[in-house]
Amino acid sequence: MAPVASVAPMAEAVAVKAGRHREATLYTPLAGAGAGDGRTLEELRAAARAVYDTAELPVWRRSGFWTTSLESLDLDGLSRGASGGEGAPNGAGAEVPAVVERTLPQRARAGRIVQRDGAVVHVELDPELQRRGVVLCSLERAAVEHRELFARWYSRRLTIDRNKLEAANAAFWTGGAFLHVPDGVVVADPFEIVYAISEPGVAQYGRTLVVGERGSAFRVHEYDLGEDFDGVALHAGAFELYLQDGARCRLAQVQDWGTGKVHDVSTRFVGVGRDAHCHWLPTLLGGHLVRQHLELAVSEPGGDMAFRGMFFAERDEHLDLFAVDLHETGPSEGDVHWRGAAAGSSRASFEGLIEIDPGAQRTHTYLQIHSMMLSPKARIDAIPSVLVSADDVSASHGGTVGELDEESIFYMQSRGLDRASAVRVIVEGFFEPLIGELQDEPLEELIREALARKLAAAREDIETYATSR
Repeated sequence: MAPVASVAPMAEAVAVKAGRHREATLYTPLAGAGAGDGRTLEELRAAARAVYDTAELPVWRRSGFWTTSLESLDLDGLSRGASGGEGAPNGAGAEVPAVVERTLPQRARAGRIVQRDGAVVHVELDPELQRRGVVLCSLERAAVEHRELFARWYSRRLTIDRNKLEAANAAFWTGGAFLHVPDGVVVADPFEIVYAISEPGVAQYGRTLVVGERGSAFRVHEYDLGEDFDGVALHAGAFELYLQDGARCRLAQVQDWGTGKVHDVSTRFVGVGRDAHCHWLPTLLGGHLVRQHLELAVSEPGGDMAFRGMFFAERDEHLDLFAVDLHETGPSEGDVHWRGAAAGSSRASFEGLIEIDPGAQRTHTYLQIHSMMLSPKARIDAIPSVLVSADDVSASHGGTVGELDEESIFYMQSRGLDRASAVRVIVEGFFEPLIGELQDEPLEELIREALARKLAAAREDIETYATSR
């Protein structure tokens, strides 16, 4: 019996290792129906909890050269924090974090909802918009007070069982944000949705649902922010936006988790209906380990979208982005344009996929990714790809990876700039074509200032790299 006893642990270890390898998730689009199939919220939470209890922390792997793993994250050691549906008294004692007031621009807005850790601590909505039927409240409140709308749209295209953290979000989310813009309502000022992590040791499961009805037009700005702290925290987010016939939305996301070891694993879906349009521009500016799945689907004829994005990785950050331009029917239009930079010893990866389904004839779309290396230790991988299952389409992609050019720096210096200013102008100019597309001056200035701070922090590393070549 002794030989059997000595072999069993080894066999078990091999099986565990093999099991983890088999469970490594490849990069695939959602591309289909979500979990919202008529089950109640309680039933969906229970189903997600069952997945959470049995699944391991996810590992995403591209063939041979890129791995994003959360196996080292001590999920059991994180607290979901105080819960609460909406503001005081449910979020009693939870003030709006200083990072929110410090970061968000002072400007006119249609409404604002702020979640700190696990509780919504602030909600405001323009009274005139409220009279016109606009709803902005916590997702928990929407599940009770707007039951029919909630049931129709909740998790319509988001799944609950692809990995442990996706299941955790579906099972444990608290607070959350719900925005509903009725037929024909046009709103000029943005709605602001804020998720803030105020301290280490927190697992924040943020969930947002936005619905724009026929002919509506509005802006949504989402901010994911963290205070600077020592320690580990988690944001496992889920976002879904649905635009009905002729609706238009300009969606901007600004993410900067600060210097804490924040792990951000989020899934975001935008669905564009008949003759609707979405301009979506995420800006990812910081996080210890960030893995985001961003998917924009044109699901009805005449749908149109502009999918933009920016990222800046620094220090030892790990950034992993998978962006999907999905066309489920035609005719439809698409345009995907991302730009990113990496400094320090960071690693950044962007994989962009155009997928055109059978029957999505007369689809025209283009994907491009441009990236800039700012350090000899940094690494950027850019992977554009196309998967086409229709024959009357136009779809193409391209990508570039560049470095700071010493001749350009010299030219700037010859015009009176010092070296640091010249580098800043070049890098800011690299991002400016996309910043200008925001068409929102306060938000544009916020992003410019954030990029300037990051460039200043990486100044020595960038200069060393530029002069060594």
